[in-house]
Amino acid sequence: MRDWLAHRVRASPDALALVDADSSREWSFRDLDDAVETTSRRLAGLGVEPGDHVGVLMETRPAFVRLVFAAQRVGATLVPLNARLAPAELAGQVETADVHVVVTEAESETDAVEAAGEVPVASVDAPDHEGVDALDAHDAAVPEPDRSVSDALALMFTSGTTGDPKAVRLTHANFLAAAAASAFRLGALPDDRWLCPLSMYHMGGLSIVLRSVLYGTTAVVQRGFDAARTLHNLDAHDCTGVSLVPTMLRRMLDAGEFPDSLRFALVGGAPTPVELREDAVSRGVPVHPSYGMTEAASQIATGTPAETEAAPDSVGRPLMGYDVTVAGPEGELPAGEVGAIHVAGPSITPGYYDAPEANADAFTRHGFDTGDAGYIDASGRLHVLNRQSDRIITGGENVHPAEVLDVLRDHPAVTEAAVVGLDDPEWGERVAALVVPEGETDADEIRAFCRERLAGYKVPRTVAFADDLPRTASGTVDRAAVREALAAAADV
Repeated sequence: MRDWLAHRVRASPDALALVDADSSREWSFRDLDDAVETTSRRLAGLGVEPGDHVGVLMETRPAFVRLVFAAQRVGATLVPLNARLAPAELAGQVETADVHVVVTEAESETDAVEAAGEVPVASVDAPDHEGVDALDAHDAAVPEPDRSVSDALALMFTSGTTGDPKAVRLTHANFLAAAAASAFRLGALPDDRWLCPLSMYHMGGLSIVLRSVLYGTTAVVQRGFDAARTLHNLDAHDCTGVSLVPTMLRRMLDAGEFPDSLRFALVGGAPTPVELREDAVSRGVPVHPSYGMTEAASQIATGTPAETEAAPDSVGRPLMGYDVTVAGPEGELPAGEVGAIHVAGPSITPGYYDAPEANADAFTRHGFDTGDAGYIDASGRLHVLNRQSDRIITGGENVHPAEVLDVLRDHPAVTEAAVVGLDDPEWGERVAALVVPEGETDADEIRAFCRERLAGYKVPRTVAFADDLPRTASGTVDRAAVREALAAAADV
């Protein structure tokens, strides 16, 4: 089996493959294939062989794109490493994923050297550290590997919001199925241009590049996120699609207007607040709220604007080919009842890398246990509430943080909030909220507002304020840090 880009260049060599938004440089699929062939020879010259694990530590840029397909061409497994992590955290990932070589860039070279230990490090830029190879100093013939769709294309790390991050094994078949299911929901048109302002070491960013080659469409990549620059790039490059997290969408709405060329804005990585979606749609932004995860190679369910208008707090229906089951201890639950979300489908990981205990826990008779709680309504739309582990049990009553969060977001002086449970000697746990205010408010006002809209046991007993919510390296709310801040506030 040839690699994906080799197939694509034979099908549409002169179509536009890649645009670097920062320099406006463009590559046809023929140009990209030539560049990837060069990079493949350099990896081979470093000693990379079929089956090796190639760590990549850099932010989104064309060099990262080339490495994605060069690793595939030599038959290696890509291991994207989060450039926002501390070296000690990176070292754990390098060890967990059995990385054979780390390829980095100038900005991350110091962290790469510290994290890699005895693992060789090469840079796509001129190296500054002794012992770091210049990638372009190597060259060797690339043997034709014996590829199979069941081979691992990538090891992607989870965000680690519920413990130590795990390396998710994702095959060529997983990514192919995910791309097909996404296209069935979003559509794929010959002139599509999908802007990637996300980091490619996360699934949302990597998926854009992989899918664009499969579809024969254009990926537009930019380094880092700035709201005004992202709006400019959407317009300047006639983009028809963009992937965002909710915070990005909010900042872009505050910064200006979205261009008319946009066909879809895929918003995921965290729940999209109803009021944010409604504000965006009212301004002509075709928001598609999405629920997905690394273990599913991206999307599981995605709502169209029409669907989420009918069910504002849903993420739409599952994608084609995915069976989503909400289950309790006794089995599948009827529509409307909250339980554990399980998913089965062709893009679901065959398992975590070298983690038999985690795999034993993750797979049930209903499929992959996502760790999330939610329900399916009578129309078949999925509603995701929170991580099962985030559930708060106070005085024997269950509280789903998302319920409280929805009310807090309705308060006119609240920009963002996070809700967790704190240990309580009387109730077992108590509801606590960390609030990012916009305007004048205080804890008593927040509690009074909630009391009018929630049962008494759901009202936050502890309320604290912050300028921003703490977040993990992947941009999700760092619930451990939130809990720590609220516990400190409660002790004052």
